[in-house]
Amino acid sequence: MPYIGTQPNDVKKNTGLYTPSEILQLTKDGSWGGSLELIESQTISSDTAQVDFTNIKGAKYDVHLLQASNIKNASDNQQFAIRMSVGGTFDTDNDYQRAIFTISADGGTDESRDSNINNIFFTLNQGNATNEKGNGYAYFYNLHNSSKMSFVTLQTTTINVNGHYKMNFGGGVYDQTASVDGIRIFMSNGSNIASGVFNLYGVKQIWVT
Repeated sequence: MPYIGTQPNDVKKNTGLYTPSEILQLTKDGSWGGSLELIESQTISSDTAQVDFTNIKGAKYDVHLLQASNIKNASDNQQFAIRMSVGGTFDTDNDYQRAIFTISADGGTDESRDSNINNIFFTLNQGNATNEKGNGYAYFYNLHNSSKMSFVTLQTTTINVNGHYKMNFGGGVYDQTASVDGIRIFMSNGSNIASGVFNLYGVKQIWVT
């Protein structure tokens, strides 16, 4: 059974099954395949124009994970959105494509599809009452690879303007072959983010003997 992850020196030569003590050590070291490293956490407690991650350690990871908890928009019926930066400048041009679908507990459905747009939606039509906060995640692929486009897959849960639970899923692509060095979360209509916790993780490389 090959090892998946980054092997500590004292178990690198193990090409068979790992003992419980070795597995425990690998887990403690964060070396087990697919483990996450927290790059940065940001907590928003008052109106903020955007949340920027500018130290994404792109050279270290092929995959990044953005996890958002209890996110709330300052204005009603709005979309959280994503942009990326190259060379320290966030791209506001129509260099993105997106496809996101949503279904609500009341049976309603909605979607947003566009192949020439300036952001990728993270949520759709989120309410902003006290109890209408959202949660979700987005995976980013190839951010540091200047020969590939940067892809995003996402899933979020929110409460819509009618007070009903809704599930959003889909994703998009930054369709430029460039080395991305930053991620921005903002409100697509130009309003503010009212609150939320945003965590950016690097997904550790998978290594197989």
